[in-house]
Amino acid sequence: MVIRLFRRHIVIACVGILAGVVAVTMAVNHFGEAKPGRTQQAVKPGVHSEPDESSQALHSAGTKEMRAVWVPYMSLNMSYEKDKSKQSFIKKFDAIIHTAKSCGINTLVVQVRPFSDALYKSQYYPWSHILSGTQGKDPGYDPLKDMVTESHKNGLKIHAWINPLRISISGTPSSLSNSNPCCIYQKDASKSCYISNFKDGTYYNPAYDEVRRFVADGAKEVAQKYDVDGIQFDDYFYPTQDTSFDGQAYSNYCSTAKKAGTPLSLEEWRRANINSMVSLVYREIKSVKPGLPFGIAPQGNTANDMKMGADVYAWCSAKGYVDYICPQLYYNFQNPVLPFSAAANTWRSMIKNKDVKLYFGLAAYKAGSDADSGTWKNSSTILAGQVQYGRQVKCDGFMFYSCEFLDSSQTKDEIQNVVKLLN
Repeated sequence: MVIRLFRRHIVIACVGILAGVVAVTMAVNHFGEAKPGRTQQAVKPGVHSEPDESSQALHSAGTKEMRAVWVPYMSLNMSYEKDKSKQSFIKKFDAIIHTAKSCGINTLVVQVRPFSDALYKSQYYPWSHILSGTQGKDPGYDPLKDMVTESHKNGLKIHAWINPLRISISGTPSSLSNSNPCCIYQKDASKSCYISNFKDGTYYNPAYDEVRRFVADGAKEVAQKYDVDGIQFDDYFYPTQDTSFDGQAYSNYCSTAKKAGTPLSLEEWRRANINSMVSLVYREIKSVKPGLPFGIAPQGNTANDMKMGADVYAWCSAKGYVDYICPQLYYNFQNPVLPFSAAANTWRSMIKNKDVKLYFGLAAYKAGSDADSGTWKNSSTILAGQVQYGRQVKCDGFMFYSCEFLDSSQTKDEIQNVVKLLN
């Protein structure tokens, strides 16, 4: 299980390295860290066997706290299963539901579009390879429809987790369907610029209106066709600071912008592109379901976010971007560069728009592991302490990465202590 996730974390670590020296010393995220903010007395790790009175009051008051777990595509992988039927898929998903409910989870955040493909019947994207082993092959059922039904039947909410720009990474998927928009764009000389490559990854280039519209239409489709309880983007935006990723598009922009004044810097221009995409996605979702929450789970390091085009300060303060933000605070209280408490305070202080909910993403996968120089082995109440601290600073809930670590020998003690606070 750890091995299957390892490659994913290495990819993200590469983004962090490109973001600067600070990122090198931080913990990686699931798909990371923030500039230290105002200080506040930290909850000491290792002493959180029971919630304090403020936590108990919050819980007993009936506050509908977000208690979510991320369900990555790897946890739904049917490509290696002998039985790839609808019944087999539902059985796999029901096991995730059972574990989540036993831990006090009330929401599943399920990855339904990982690689410009879909775990649902889409007019824009081919079927995901994880369903059959071959991208574009119809599995004979609609997984998202079934997951919505099963979640609601069991009293859980479900958010559709979307990766907006990634097409492939490190040979996954091994091949793309001819119907994949990437392949269609590459065959059109006028649109091949919509696709950018960096190292072993292929991505949509958000510099273009058509690409941003395409991403927004895809999100709108999910909102319109499925009874999901939210839609979430993960933290993959620009994968590099290298100018080669979108050099021609930026050059074209500068040539035009110079006629009116001073062009934006590359970083500013990239943030403007992502902001344009995010605001368009927000409007399109609201056009079909005004009350459906749209959120983003950025890296916890705001410096990394800004360098990769994610304008988290704008998203937390201005209207028309997100309904919730869930920074991935994947480090503990003992992190020498950015302790959890400092990161939590920073994000709390960033929420200027009262309508934006703040959730904390917590690293269940690190519990009991050798991560961060073995500091996660110093206590079995780190995650519980983070829940308590989040409640003290009045965040709106938590999301844990990932479902596979709610029930493993590595994380057993930590999760049991979290469950005491959630149930």
